[in-house]
Amino acid sequence: MLHIVNSLNAGSYHAELEEAFRLRHRVFVEEKGWTDLRHDSGLETDSFDDEYAIHMLYVEAGRVIGYQRMLPTTRPHLLSDVMPELCEGKFPVGPNVWEWTRYCVEPAHRERGRMLSPVANALLSGIVEWGLHAGVDTIVIEMNPLWLLRLVQLHFRVTPLGVPKVINNEEIVAVTAKFDARTLERLRETRKAFSSTIPARSTRDRGAETPQA
Repeated sequence: MLHIVNSLNAGSYHAELEEAFRLRHRVFVEEKGWTDLRHDSGLETDSFDDEYAIHMLYVEAGRVIGYQRMLPTTRPHLLSDVMPELCEGKFPVGPNVWEWTRYCVEPAHRERGRMLSPVANALLSGIVEWGLHAGVDTIVIEMNPLWLLRLVQLHFRVTPLGVPKVINNEEIVAVTAKFDARTLERLRETRKAFSSTIPARSTRDRGAETPQA
């Protein structure tokens, strides 16, 4: 089940957010070796985890096993402030354009040999469902170029913003990926399920659908 958390309901998700930040530390620091992000607390957070960020948590059996963060491009974000060298022209900016960052899935819930694991599919479907509801139709991504074909196969319309560069010993390219209802249909076909990944709102989810830009 995917939960959308922002400044309006974050107080109801304190434990889940801490678990998500621990997942980020395990994946990006311990697994990927981004040592600059290491912290004695075992939590990976940065200056972009502010009141404007939207956190999407995939929770199963009471555990956060998948996570991603959305940042408005109308404010400072990773591409504009941390990796501007990846963009060779104007930065894509607008209320309909958000940056997709810190995507991660617990290793035990990844599946080799499939386009996407069920958890990965749910996370990506959650972006599209949320975006279609909130007036967002484009995401900015800094990613390994190997993701390009995968996104195209999932019916995102992908445009590179520059050539790949090596960052933290990994080749990274910045792209925009536009989506619409056809993208969501393709994602649902891929996971062979047509229900929403985002549950009906509870009291603690109230207001989480609206971008805070």
